[in-house]
Formats: sequence, structure tokens, C-alpha cells
Amino acid sequence: MAKQYETVIGLEVHVELATATKIFCGCSTKFGAAPNTHTCPVCTGMPGSLPVLNKKVVEYALALGMAANCEINRYCRFDRKNYFYPDNPQNYQISQLYLPICHDGHLEITTENGKKTIRIHEMHMEEDAGKLIHDEWEDCSLVNYNRSGVPLIEIVSEPDMRTAQEVIAYLEKLRMICQYLGISDCKLQEGSMRADVNLSVREVGSDRMGTRTEMKNLNSFKAITHAIEGERERQIELLEEGKEVIQETRRWDDNKESSHAMRSKEDAKDYRYFPDPDLQPMQIPTEWMEQIRSRQPEFQEEQIQVKIVTPRKFLTEQSFEKKAEKQKRRSEQPTKEERFQAIMERLIHDIELKERKEGRYRRLDEAIRRHQQSRKMVAATQENRKKKK
Repeated sequence: MAKQYETVIGLEVHVELATATKIFCGCSTKFGAAPNTHTCPVCTGMPGSLPVLNKKVVEYALALGMAANCEINRYCRFDRKNYFYPDNPQNYQISQLYLPICHDGHLEITTENGKKTIRIHEMHMEEDAGKLIHDEWEDCSLVNYNRSGVPLIEIVSEPDMRTAQEVIAYLEKLRMICQYLGISDCKLQEGSMRADVNLSVREVGSDRMGTRTEMKNLNSFKAITHAIEGERERQIELLEEGKEVIQETRRWDDNKESSHAMRSKEDAKDYRYFPDPDLQPMQIPTEWMEQIRSRQPEFQEEQIQVKIVTPRKFLTEQSFEKKAEKQKRRSEQPTKEERFQAIMERLIHDIELKERKEGRYRRLDEAIRRHQQSRKMVAATQENRKKKK
């Protein structure tokens, strides 16, 4: 009898906050600026520069923690996460490990299998790293430090999800809350919301966790779904062949619809965390928390529960059901504007796809021509040397 496997999934979601300035300096966070124009000695890690905490970042973190039913740490602090990478100019990232601002929360999601509660292990504030741009044609990597120091909230879930459908439902719920609070626009294609998928497989009924891998470079719900399905199949194949799953970080390639290993997966001890000496611990006042709580908007689900519409007395139950069904059918039919918008979006998508393909072929043609030209030059050089001899 073939073994039955189940997928165990936990998420690390990074939400880029919609503040005007970065978390520890006054540089702008505006997206799309020219490379390395929104930088200063603080966010580029120059010696002697000192960070100053942006108060708005703490306010946004508290608002999200309250909306996600988290416990708030009234006393919290920042820690240094030490690692060496070109997009990290300080050679450490200011984050929170020992005393994060929020912990032990939960969100309720709804799928075709019903409702389910996803536990949140913690939420913490941290700074973003720069962005590496890999140029395959020139065989080099460029770094843009505009994103370095942009404020993030990382939401770490417990491994409570079992399917890609539950993952998407959780991310949509989290995105809806962030947008409703006004703390982030959560655009996956621009990187203001990024999800790292931690996935392992185990036999159905087993309590022991399998070896997990972390999937990165997931910039759409479609990519997340494909990455989960592909990694699940890859791990099951390895186990069926009697091989071990390696704990590693893998990069998802959306064009090839496959992943490849980036580096071995580190644990907290590998980053050598210690309290940041340049930032004092925070003591969050009760009055400030109450002010933030009083400004929290009423969420859509709460509105639905409050606004229960009762049928009029002169309508029978049957006629009311017919009327409701007719209204539902009418609402499901798209309007002329919606149909026109859908057609335009399809045309724009087709044009962009065509332009991308043409650009790819153009770059390939240029690379072939450069290669042929270099071969001609080498041949000419060799011929001149022979003539001289």
C-alpha cells in the first residue's frame, strides 16, 4: 500500500510599511526612484552613523498586532542579526528576536473546507535590505540601496496550514487587514508584501515534523501556489527514493516553474543575535495603546455580523428567497464597465507579454552578435600572430 503524505506549511510574511521615511533615518521610502538616490550614511551603514527609531513604525506594528489578536509586549527591544551579503551594507540587520513587539495571535480563514484558525507565533519590526539586480547578459550583479532601511513588519505563523488554498486564504486575510488599516498597500509585484514559504512533508498521522525548506522569490499568489505544489512533489519523490530532504533555502523561478537551491537554511544561532547597543529598549505606554485601539476601524466581517437585514412582514419566506436569488443573479452578472475593463486588462496583458518576448529575443540576438564579433576578433588576432611569425 502506497504511503500517504500531508504537507505542513508555515509562512514568514514581510509587509513593507507605508511610512514617508525609513525606519531609522529620514530618507524617503518612495518606490521607483533612480538607483541609490534615497540613501544616507545611516541606511548605507557608514561608520559612526547612529539610528533613530521612526515612531510611526511602532504605531503601525501595534495596530496590526491588535487587529491580529496578538499579545503586546509592553517592553520590547531591537537585536542585531549578523550575516554577510552584498545587499546588507552594515553586515547586520536590525531586527527583533528576544522581545518582539507582538506575539501569540491568530487569524480565522475560510476555505471550501470551512473555517480554520491559523496561529501567529510573533510579529516583529525590522529594516529591509537592499536589492540585488542580476544581469545574466553582462554576467554581473548590481545593488540598489534605496530599499535598505525601509520599515518592515515580519509576521511569522505557526505551521498550521496544509494546502495552497489555506495559504492563499491566510495571505488574502492578512492583506485585507493591512490595506484596511492603511499601513501598507501590500503589492506583491512591487515587493511591499513578500511571503517566504516554509514547507515539509510527513506521513499522514505522524506527529514528527519533516525537514523543511524555505521558498523565496514568490511575487504572486499564482507563483506561491505553483511553488507549494512543486516543492511538495519534489520532497515526496526524494522520500520515496529513500533519500533525505536537505534543509535549505530554495529560489522559485516563475518562468521555468521550478526551484533551485540557493544556500543552506540557517537557524537563529547561526546569526549570532545580540541586543542592539545603539537603540534603547522601548516601554510602550498604556495611554498610547488605548489611543491606537480607539482608532481601529470596524472590519468587514464585524460589519456583516452587525448589519443583519430582516425581511419585511408582508413578504412570505418563499417570495423573499426568490427575491434574494434574483438579486444575487443580477449582482453576479458583470456590468458593461466591468466587461470593458476586463477586455482592456486582457489586451494590456497580451501587449506586455508580447513586449517581454520581443525584448528577450532582442537581448538574445545582441548576445549572439557580441559573441560572433568576439570570435571574429580572436580569429583575426590569431591570424596576425601567424603572419608575424
